[in-house]
Amino acid sequence: MKLHRESKGTITVATILFIIISVLAIYFLKMWSLLIIMPLLVVYSLVFWFFRVPDRNILEHRENVIAPVDGKVVMIKEVDETEFLKEKAIQVSIFMSPLNVHICRYPVSGKVIYKKYHPGKYLVAWHEKSSTENERTTVAVETGTNHKVVFRQIAGYVARRIVFYCNEGDQAKAGHEFGFIKFGSRMDVFLPLDTEIICKIGDITKGGLDVIARMKD
Repeated sequence: MKLHRESKGTITVATILFIIISVLAIYFLKMWSLLIIMPLLVVYSLVFWFFRVPDRNILEHRENVIAPVDGKVVMIKEVDETEFLKEKAIQVSIFMSPLNVHICRYPVSGKVIYKKYHPGKYLVAWHEKSSTENERTTVAVETGTNHKVVFRQIAGYVARRIVFYCNEGDQAKAGHEFGFIKFGSRMDVFLPLDTEIICKIGDITKGGLDVIARMKD
């Protein structure tokens, strides 16, 4: 199983803790140590599972908006996007549980024209205000169809580290990685009002594969 580059520090710490606790359990509890070691082994395995990098055949897209993450669509509504677009847009929000793949992918192809990191709170990721009050990043891409699309990584109650690798001027490719969030979070995508929304609330998405909307060319 291929592991994400963000896993190195976490897995190192988890391995050290697993060894120390297991050794202490064996020393002090003898045969009863399995009551500690077995649940600990499950948790240790989940750390590896969280950082998995699945093989996915990413296609080329022009009008299509691709799911940026694995998760569940929890919101589709018209909102005022006040940070960059400064106009009404359709917000599509996808919530990720700790068991989902947490690679963040470009939802559209084009050119990165804006990026910003915002410190903030750690409200639960499905809370509506988390989009504007939580720790988050905002990225905007100008697409090949001459639209501006904004998307936002949002930290949740558990997620405490957001990473994004893109810079202004970079070429964005729909479905390809631009960042990572650790341990449960949300991504919001803000689309033009005339965008055809294909997904619906409750849909389960696969990042880089599923088409969630289609923009007019």
